[in-house]
Amino acid sequence: MGATDTKLKERIKELTCLYEVTSIIVNSDYDRLETSLEAIAYSLKKACQYEDQAEVTLVSGDYAVKTDGFQPTKTALKSEIKVFNEVNGFVKIGYPSGKYSVSDFLKEEQILLNNVSLAISNLLERKQIHDSELAVRRKMEHSDRLHILGEITAGIAHELNTPLANILGFTELLKDRLSDKEAVRDLQKIVDNAIFSREIVKKLMFFACEMPQNINVVQLNPIVENILNLLAPSLGKKKIKLSKKFSSDDVQIRADTVQLTQVLFNLIMNAVYYSPVGGHVGLVVVENGNHVQIRISDEGPGIDPKNKDRIFEPFFTTKPLGEGSGLGLSVVHGIINSHKGSIAHERNNPIGTIFTVNFPKI
Repeated sequence: MGATDTKLKERIKELTCLYEVTSIIVNSDYDRLETSLEAIAYSLKKACQYEDQAEVTLVSGDYAVKTDGFQPTKTALKSEIKVFNEVNGFVKIGYPSGKYSVSDFLKEEQILLNNVSLAISNLLERKQIHDSELAVRRKMEHSDRLHILGEITAGIAHELNTPLANILGFTELLKDRLSDKEAVRDLQKIVDNAIFSREIVKKLMFFACEMPQNINVVQLNPIVENILNLLAPSLGKKKIKLSKKFSSDDVQIRADTVQLTQVLFNLIMNAVYYSPVGGHVGLVVVENGNHVQIRISDEGPGIDPKNKDRIFEPFFTTKPLGEGSGLGLSVVHGIINSHKGSIAHERNNPIGTIFTVNFPKI
């Protein structure tokens, strides 16, 4: 075969490869991108001058694909994959190192490799945009659902307040009129359950943002210390080892004292609840740039990955029936948002969960 025929053959292979790569990208499923990248690798292999000897590998972010016979020791051409101008990986074409050198590659092969890596870069950029749009849409849908639920909840809470007050009032009157100790004990159970129900109503009203705020500059450290004093019996009962650290003796934020207490009480109580007997709970308060950061860590079982996006949903709980209303973290989330703060969670090392709360610094 003459030199002209050889060049023509190679040119056809290159154009065929580019057409195949374009087709693969157009028909890519963003949820199964690894399959598309593997198809691109095999298409690139077919376009090489020595197709039977060539192998291809492609590495980018969470993706790593290669043709069957690729070895790291091969003599290879390489082209970088860039996603939004940041190097995110590479594509390599390799020949057996004992048989071929870099000079055996055609100049056109490097050009083809660069074009394919550019096409892959565009594909990965589009996937990131798609994922971001999907996350924003889900967040908006979630926000709409919470808004509707908040309006419904506020109405329910208002409706429940009056009958609960009546139950408590009339039960206390009956207790004063009865001398039967057993009957009084039963009435006390009614009182206790009514008070418990009233607390749930309060949480509903917090969640629905129906509780008026009284925002002032507050000293954070004394509030934390008061909460820890309140929780001392719970810590002692489970023999929890508590460590606390304050970056300063005078940490101040603008907050509603009652709501801030509720946020920290819920988070620390959850950490105690999920920690094993003799476990460790850590509390760190630091001033971080324009924010005051509070980190609460535990050694519990951690958050199941399938629940990580649901833990702030109202009425969602992993606690046994009767031990949790599923409102604690949703109320916490709502209060923190109303204070223009943020809350996030991550895995603790080696086990457990860390909740991080950020409040704007004064």
